[in-house]
Amino acid sequence: MTQPLLSLSGLTKRFGGLVAVNNVTFDMNKGDLISIIGPNGAGKTTMFNLVTGQLGVTGGTVVFKGHDITAEPPEARARRGFGRTFQISKSLTSLTTLENAMVGAFLKHRDLAAASRKAEAVLEMVGLGARGHVKAGELTLSERRRLEIARALALDCEVLLLDEVMAGLNQTEVSDVIALVRHLHREGLTIMVIEHNLKVVRAFESRVVVLDFGKMIADGTPEEVLSDSKVIEAYLGRKRA
Repeated sequence: MTQPLLSLSGLTKRFGGLVAVNNVTFDMNKGDLISIIGPNGAGKTTMFNLVTGQLGVTGGTVVFKGHDITAEPPEARARRGFGRTFQISKSLTSLTTLENAMVGAFLKHRDLAAASRKAEAVLEMVGLGARGHVKAGELTLSERRRLEIARALALDCEVLLLDEVMAGLNQTEVSDVIALVRHLHREGLTIMVIEHNLKVVRAFESRVVVLDFGKMIADGTPEEVLSDSKVIEAYLGRKRA
């Protein structure tokens, strides 16, 4: 049997009496595209933070390529091949778009010229090739979202985690980002996406994992998951007696 690329086992995070992530267990294989959905407060971003090391676990393990990385800091996981975006843009607004992408590239490309070439390549990939000279603070929301993706790609990541990267975009911009994510997936990236827009989830036509109150309540195709009574209840609330 092929070893999973990423295995989450019993992943748990408590903040005092609040259990934000509760015994989440699933595997990702190389080349997977998984959408993580659930109501607000379901624990989706907290789970991302446990996977990428921004938060320490209360219980459970994170295993990547057979190595237990549960205790490793974010920078070590980035070196192993994790790249991510954040709900709130982390771009350095006083730097240019190119310089922002170079920040990610420096992790593995210490030479200035090599980092610049890598940054230029990923900006071209995300549709910002002509915007490298523009200060990040002058970009549109859609462009800032693309810059976040570019910064993650500049790490030479193998697993890309996208946290609500389409939030606040109009329908045309959403369609463009869907096309970009599909392209990156076809190019071989393993991708995990937190998404609220169920139309986007359907558009990916791939595996969906659902969290509710920190627990994983469904795992399957969009058709299976979005017709599951537990998922419908989580999104729409309990039926009145």
